[in-house]
Amino acid sequence: MTKTIGILLFDGVEELDAVGPYEVLAAWTRVWPDDGWRTITAGVAGGDRVRGAKGLVMVPDVALDGAGPIDLLVHPGGQGTVRLMSDDAHLAWLRVQAADDRLTTSVCTGSLALASAGLLHHRPATTHWASLETLAALDPTIEVRPDDRYVDDGEVVTSAGVSAGIDMALHLVARLAGDQRARDVRHYIQYDPAPPV
Repeated sequence: MTKTIGILLFDGVEELDAVGPYEVLAAWTRVWPDDGWRTITAGVAGGDRVRGAKGLVMVPDVALDGAGPIDLLVHPGGQGTVRLMSDDAHLAWLRVQAADDRLTTSVCTGSLALASAGLLHHRPATTHWASLETLAALDPTIEVRPDDRYVDDGEVVTSAGVSAGIDMALHLVARLAGDQRARDVRHYIQYDPAPPV
């Protein structure tokens, strides 16, 4: 049975938080479908288009309530997370999602929504460098790891800001399909970071 990776989209989502992991995970699931996974985008507020933090307009594949079981959730961050952190229905959905031994992950300030839902209680986690203090304030039991690109704590994986989501997604491929598959995906998307500055 094919398992589903769901990447959340919402107004104010940081574009690369969502699109970086999407590129990695969709490349994996479409080029190597026999691994048994598929990748979709799910709109938090329905299937209508959303506008990212920098203005990019995206159209989710499905509305969140019509996505069905999501085996691996990617919760991006961005300006829109502020609203989601106090959205009781969204936080309740996150708790249900995490309760069924599914894999819950976040990129950047997406971890603040996970913390608000209580999913990072007594766990190590990270987030964007500018939100590390906020993460610690949301739940003092969180072991904040400021220097990690991503933190894998079993069924919850968090990553630092924006581009760190690409590294986390490659780690997820390695975890779910092996190191060689992750190397294949990295080569396919030609991801070999060497910052020019």
